[in-house]
Amino acid sequence: MVKTSAQCAEMRIDDYLDLLNLAKQLNDIRWQKEIIRKLERLNDRLQTPALY
Repeated sequence: MVKTSAQCAEMRIDDYLDLLNLAKQLNDIRWQKEIIRKLERLNDRLQTPALY
């Protein structure tokens, strides 16, 4: 089965959210901030239309 770019992005977001939950359970503030920055960058890329 071929995944679309939207499906791949959704899977990546889900993975990052799982990691964020783990970082919160471990009280690892630095890791939480890193994951949040990555999620924000991913979100920015998804909201910016591709230029073709």
